[in-house]
Amino acid sequence: MQYKEFKDGIKLSRLGMGNMRLPIVDGDYAQIDYEKAKKIVDCCIDSGINYYDTAYIYHGGQSECFLGKALSRYPRDSYYVADKFNMMANPDFKAQFAEQLERLQMDVIDFYLLHGTDDASLQSTLDSGCIAYFDEMKKQGKIRYFGFSYHGSPALLPQMLNAYPWDFVQIQLNYYDWYFGDAKPLYEMLAEANIPVLVMEPVHGGLLANLTDEAAKPLKELAPDKSLASWAMRWVIDLDNVHVVLSGMSETAQVEDNLSTFDEALPLSSEDHTRILEAAQKQHAAVAVACTSCRYCCPDCPMGLDIPFLIKSYNDAKIGGTWRLGSLMAIEKEQWPSACIGCGECMAHCPQSFDIPEIMSEMTEMMKTME
Repeated sequence: MQYKEFKDGIKLSRLGMGNMRLPIVDGDYAQIDYEKAKKIVDCCIDSGINYYDTAYIYHGGQSECFLGKALSRYPRDSYYVADKFNMMANPDFKAQFAEQLERLQMDVIDFYLLHGTDDASLQSTLDSGCIAYFDEMKKQGKIRYFGFSYHGSPALLPQMLNAYPWDFVQIQLNYYDWYFGDAKPLYEMLAEANIPVLVMEPVHGGLLANLTDEAAKPLKELAPDKSLASWAMRWVIDLDNVHVVLSGMSETAQVEDNLSTFDEALPLSSEDHTRILEAAQKQHAAVAVACTSCRYCCPDCPMGLDIPFLIKSYNDAKIGGTWRLGSLMAIEKEQWPSACIGCGECMAHCPQSFDIPEIMSEMTEMMKTME
C-alpha cells in the first residue's frame, strides 16, 4: 500500500474504504451483512488501508454502528475514521454529532465533514452556526481535522473556502467528470488554495468500471489484463494534490483488484492519457446528449432559458443520478426546465437537431421526484 503525508506527520493510505455500499441482507439497504462486511474491513486492515469513511445516513444509519464495531477490534491508533454531518437528515448538529460518537463508540472523529454541500444548501449551511460548533469540537479534541464534501459549482466554491480554514475538501473526481463535468476547475481551485483533496466516486458510481464495449476498447487494447476500474483509479492517483481515493468496496474481490492497482501505482504515460480521453469521449457519446454549448438555441427562446446549462444538468443527472439536479434549486423557477413552453424555436437552430423540448419535459418530471 502506498501512503501520502497529510499533516502533522500523519500518513494516509492512498486507498480508503467507503462504507456506503456494504453487503446487505435480502436487498434491505438498512440491514448490513455484518460477517461479510467485517471480512472486507479485515482485508483492508491487513492490507494497510488506514482510512475509513462513513456518514450519518449511510445504510439507514447503520453504517456508523457497523464501522465502530468492526474497527473496535483493532488498536485505535492504527486507523482514521471520517464521518459527516448531514443537515437534511437532522439540522440539530449538536445532537447529530453526539449520536455519531455513540454509534461509532469513539471519543474522537479523525476527519469530520459537512456532508454534500451544494449550491442550494451552501448559504443555509453557512448561516446555521454548525461551522462554529464543529470548530469548538475541534478545539476540544473531539474532531482532529475539519472539512466538507462538495457537490456544488466552481462559481460558489470560493464562498465556501473563505468561510473557514479547512483542513481538507472531498470532491467527486474521475476522468469522466474531468472532461465532461466540473472536476477539473474544482480540483485546480483546491490545489491553488493548497487544500488537500480527498476523492469520492473515482469510478463514477461504477460507470467507469462498466464502459460500453466501444469505450472500453482503447483501454483493453493497451492492457487486456487490467480491469477498467484500475484505469480510473490510476488516473486519479496520478494527480499530485489527491491524498486519499475512496472506494465503496462491497466484496473482497474489489478490495483485491484495488490493492493490486494501488500497490503498483504506476504513473500514466502520454499514451495512457490519450487512451483514457478516447474512452471518456466514446462513453459520453453513448450515454449523454452531446451538446457543444454553441448557444444557437438561446437567442430565440421566448422564456430566456439557458438551454446548454440545463442540458449539462440533464447529462449529470442521467449519468450520476437524479439528485444531481439539486443544483437547479438555487436558480429562479423561471429558469427551470419546467418553464419551457415546448414551442420548438430552439430546435430550429440546433446544429445537432436535439429534441430540446422533450429533454426539458423529462427533466421536469425528474425534478418532481425531488419535491
